Amino acid sequence: MSSQAHIPIAPRLLAAAAMVVVLAAGTLAFGRVSDDASMAMGLTAIWWGLVFAGGVLIALRRPAFRWWLAAGYVLVALVAGVVLVLPTLRDKEVNEKVVTGAPLHEPRARPTENVQVASGSFRSVAHDGRGDAAVVRLAGGKRVVTLTDFETSSGPDLRLYVSTGDPADGGLGAFKDLGALKGNKGNQQYELPRGLDLGRYSTVVVWCRAFSVPFTSARLRA
Repeated sequence: MSSQAHIPIAPRLLAAAAMVVVLAAGTLAFGRVSDDASMAMGLTAIWWGLVFAGGVLIALRRPAFRWWLAAGYVLVALVAGVVLVLPTLRDKEVNEKVVTGAPLHEPRARPTENVQVASGSFRSVAHDGRGDAAVVRLAGGKRVVTLTDFETSSGPDLRLYVSTGDPADGGLGAFKDLGALKGNKGNQQYELPRGLDLGRYSTVVVWCRAFSVPFTSARLRA
């Protein structure tokens, strides 16, 4: 009878779960330790190597846990591949019909037409970015952010923020999350929170939440 038969299933399941938790936690932690994408990915790769080496050492000493540790490692690798790697391999182009507005020259308390109150052009931060961002106030008072002729690199877990700082100048500051970036190319539109002070939240930022990396930003000017 093999030594594996003497080990209950619970400890082997616990070993697999521990591998998943350790590998996933390190991936999240090291992925966000730096705003430099290359450094974040490098540290994450080192962590995966260390966990693999540790798993091999444990498996050599306790062969009964070998396949359970391997299963945990492979599970995280598959999830990471789908969530973190696959989005970087393909572009997603979105071409929504976005609103436009005449430039605002004089303040209007209750506009009867769409008015463009601020705009700016994207510039590269950690990745290339180009296109225009604009804030348009609709006739009913709601405000939206539009991205036109927009393009940046593809990446995992990209979000669109409006922030008090500009990562291109060194810092994000406080921010409001407008939601997942609909596509890394094309025209798209996002609703702004009511009452948001555009005097403070004056930068539109494409942010990779998985690795805490700013891709591109546009400073809004009235």
